[in-house]
Amino acid sequence: MTTADLAQGNGHPKTMIELGAQCAYNDGVSSKDERLHLRVDPQQKALLEAASRAAGDTLSGFVLRVASEAAADVLADRHMFILDEQAWQVFDQALSRPAAEVPGLRELLAAPTVLDQVAAKRPVDQAGQ
Repeated sequence: MTTADLAQGNGHPKTMIELGAQCAYNDGVSSKDERLHLRVDPQQKALLEAASRAAGDTLSGFVLRVASEAAADVLADRHMFILDEQAWQVFDQALSRPAAEVPGLRELLAAPTVLDQVAAKRPVDQAGQ
């Protein structure tokens, strides 16, 4: 039976009542219009697939959840930290001290890192990727 059939039943016009429902879990959830594209090697893909299965999640859901949690953790460390009164005093005193030379720090920061060594070993055609 169509909406038109209901409205015209037996030649007498009927009042149409519109019913609506709202799902509580949709409140505050935005549509997912944006996309991320990732390139992974076969080992990374296998690892992510195994972890998503172990977590009982889809691959996309697992990667999105874990990446979002990691991103929130990274940003939380840079935006807010909570200290009690004693820890605040220690922190404030440390910030108030003049900068000091740390023995060996300049040399350490000037030395090549493991990442520099890996980059040096990569073929020239892959270095820009």
